[in-house]
Amino acid sequence: MLRAELVGTFLLVFFGTGSVAAAVLTGAQMGLWQVAVVWGFGVTIAIYATAAASGAHLNPAVTLAFALRRPQLFRPGLVLRYWLAQLLGAMLASATIAAVFNGVLARFESAKGLVRGQPGSQLSAMVFGEYFPNPAIFGTDDAAQALVSPLTATLVECLGTAVLVFVIFALTDTHNAGTPTAGLAPFFIGFTVAILISVFAPLTQAGWNPARDLGPRIVAFALGWGPIAIPGPRWEVLVYVVGPLVGGPLGAWLYDWLLRPGLQPVPPVGEERS
Repeated sequence: MLRAELVGTFLLVFFGTGSVAAAVLTGAQMGLWQVAVVWGFGVTIAIYATAAASGAHLNPAVTLAFALRRPQLFRPGLVLRYWLAQLLGAMLASATIAAVFNGVLARFESAKGLVRGQPGSQLSAMVFGEYFPNPAIFGTDDAAQALVSPLTATLVECLGTAVLVFVIFALTDTHNAGTPTAGLAPFFIGFTVAILISVFAPLTQAGWNPARDLGPRIVAFALGWGPIAIPGPRWEVLVYVVGPLVGGPLGAWLYDWLLRPGLQPVPPVGEERS
């Protein structure tokens, strides 16, 4: 199970941060929707690859939501081990991306006059961790930072994660007769991620996943971004952990409160509802 979570999170972060690196550092697929689609398909592929082995949480917020709302399906005692596996997978993926894009990254920093660890180096650090508002769109000056406060960013991360987990619970609920044909849930989860990124990435880069942010952020810290990575100029390390960890259980609770009471278990094929 733990190896599957590590591998699945590796795939998710490898494809996702790879798309960000290609967009930011080279200008390839620079449109936000293109990056969002790569993230979405990365999520889908990672889920297909690991769902049978671990449930494919691949996200500490999802793990926490299942532990709190579906303890009969996921033992709460596994939470910390899942979180560790997810964090390690994210770190390995971002370290791989850093190695692959090393030369391109150095050239980008030279062309932009960026010094790692100094103000403004969020423009290159955003390949790994996330910042608000999106540095590639708004820049990093005081006027840009005034557009999105830390509280607003935390609320956006909470909201986006709540929507994502709400959809995950709806798509995987055996009480929901409206779920897609078996095997299609990962596609719709990935599509949900792509939609959320396309809507909210200008504001917060759309994290929704503490491992996806913290793992690459640790790698960036080690590679010279220092306080720009951790804790971040505006304590981004907390925003992208706290927001999703609150939003995940919130989305699960909202699904259980708003929709699940009106549903009945879906009977096996050939049987009728009582």
